[in-house]
Amino acid sequence: MALKRRNFLAAGAAAAAAAGCSSTKSPWRTLSDSEAATLDAVCACLIPVDQNPGAREAGVVHFIDRQLTRKFKDMRPDYARWLAALGARNFAGLPAAEQTKLLAALEKGEGDKAAWGPDGGREAFNTVLTHTMMGFYGSPRHGGNREAVSWKMLGVPEAPVRGRLAYNDPGGAA
Repeated sequence: MALKRRNFLAAGAAAAAAAGCSSTKSPWRTLSDSEAATLDAVCACLIPVDQNPGAREAGVVHFIDRQLTRKFKDMRPDYARWLAALGARNFAGLPAAEQTKLLAALEKGEGDKAAWGPDGGREAFNTVLTHTMMGFYGSPRHGGNREAVSWKMLGVPEAPVRGRLAYNDPGGAA
């Protein structure tokens, strides 16, 4: 029996619905809403708004969330543990001064060893700081640096996507 196009498309739509492809309303690929809120607060402390946009405005959390499904996939359990430790203290709801104080303690390895392990949170702090900087200064096509805010701040022209120069340059060869 030949599979007709209409039946094939209907079967594909049913399979997608059964797999849950279209049932989620979350903007996050791997983070929960509470994890994303906690991580967003951490990133906003690390690169705050001044005369220029900060990590929150650059969408750094979207970069980290995306990379936790790709390049940083092996770090997902670590992030879950770190964000749970911060979430238990309601990090996102703390005043800015207390958030900064807690992050400074983690940077020095002075966090609660029961929650953070023998390094007192130093590894967590350094990893999140590195990923925050990558999301803030990296290419917008990887999920962070929304609207190239850090490049504009630095006076760096936005780099064209490879293979698109002819399409973006009206004078270019097609």
